[in-house]
Amino acid sequence: MWMGPGVALVIWENPVMQAPHVNPPNGQAADADLEHDVNLKPYNSFGLPATAHRLVRIRSAADVRRVVDHPVLGLAPKFVLGGGSNIVLTHDIDAVVLKIEIPGIRLLEERADAWIIEAGAGVPWHQLVEWSLDQGIGGLENLALIPGTVGAAPVQNIGAYGLEMQDRLENVVVVDLVTGRAATLPAGVCRFGYRDSVFKQSGFGGLAGKSVITQVRFRCPKPWQPVLGYLELDRKMLETGISAPSARQIFDWVCEIRRAKLPDPAVIGNAGSFFKNPVVSPEQCRDIIGRDPHIVHYPMPDGQIKLAAGWMIDACGWKGKAVGGAAVYERQALVLVNRSGEARGAEVVTLARAIQESVYGRFGIRLEPEPVLL
Repeated sequence: MWMGPGVALVIWENPVMQAPHVNPPNGQAADADLEHDVNLKPYNSFGLPATAHRLVRIRSAADVRRVVDHPVLGLAPKFVLGGGSNIVLTHDIDAVVLKIEIPGIRLLEERADAWIIEAGAGVPWHQLVEWSLDQGIGGLENLALIPGTVGAAPVQNIGAYGLEMQDRLENVVVVDLVTGRAATLPAGVCRFGYRDSVFKQSGFGGLAGKSVITQVRFRCPKPWQPVLGYLELDRKMLETGISAPSARQIFDWVCEIRRAKLPDPAVIGNAGSFFKNPVVSPEQCRDIIGRDPHIVHYPMPDGQIKLAAGWMIDACGWKGKAVGGAAVYERQALVLVNRSGEARGAEVVTLARAIQESVYGRFGIRLEPEPVLL
C-alpha cells in the first residue's frame, strides 16, 4: 500500500509536539545511502517493472532530515514508497524515492481505558496485528492480512470486516519534507474518510507530498469488545457455533476468509482490492435495485448505502478476463492480478479503465481505483 506523504504548514498551528531539527554536516550521510537505478519490481506487490533513478532507504526520522538537508536531494521532488501494495507503476520514477524501512514495535503506554501501541512506519502491517495478539492485546484483529506497511495504514484509512483505521488511531508522527521538523498529529486532524485521509489530499489543507510518516500509534480500547456484524464473520459464528469469539478467534476467521478469496501477492502479483466500494444515496440505491434486484449493498451509519464493487464487476462479466498479462482474478472480481508475472503497468491501467466503462454503462456508477496509478 502506497504511503502518501504530508504535512501542510497549517498543521503547525495545532498544539502538536515538535522535535528539534539538527543539521547534519554537508549531507554526507545521504550521499552514502543514495542508490542509483534501483529495480522496483521487488518493491511493489503487483510485481510491475519500473526503475527508481535515485533511492534512499529511510530507517529513522534522522534519515529523512539528512535527505531534507542534502544540497541536491533536498530540493528534488520526492516519492515515498512503503510496502508498495497500493501502487500501479506505469513508468520509471524520476523523483527521489524514499523507501520506508523504519522498524520497531512497542507497548508505549497502558492506561486504564486502553493500550497504546507504537510501530515504525516500515513494519509490515500484518506483523503488527500478530504482535499485538501475542501480547494479549486485542483490537486490530479484524484488519489481519491487509498487505502493506504500518505507515501506509492511516494514509489509506485501511479497513475490513467492520473496522477502519480511524477507529484505532491515536496519533501519527511525521517529518516535514521542507523543514525537517517532526510533529505528532492527533487522529482528529487526519480528515479520515472512506479509504481517504489528509495524507492523500492535495487541496487546501491537504498534506499529500509534504511529509514522511515515521511512527504510528494505535489505541486498543479496554475492555476489549469484538467487532462483529459483518456477514462473513456472522457465517463463521454459525458454522462453528461460537457465539462469543475471542480476539484470536476473529483473527483466525479473518485470515481464513481472506486466504479463501484473495490471492497472495507473494504467489501472484496484485494490489488487493483494486476499486473502492461506491457509496450512494438511498434514492440512487433504490433506482439501481429497480434494475438489478440482486445487487449486494450495505447500509451505512450515516444513512448512505455502500455497493459491492466486486459484485458489479462480476455482473458485467469481467471475472477471469485479461488484457495482456493483467487479469481479473477468477475467485474475486474486485482484484486485478499480474497473471503472467510479466504484466506491465499500462496493461493494468487499460484493464481497469475498461472495467470502469463497463460498470458505468450498466449501473451508472463510476468506480474509483484504490491504488495510486503512477
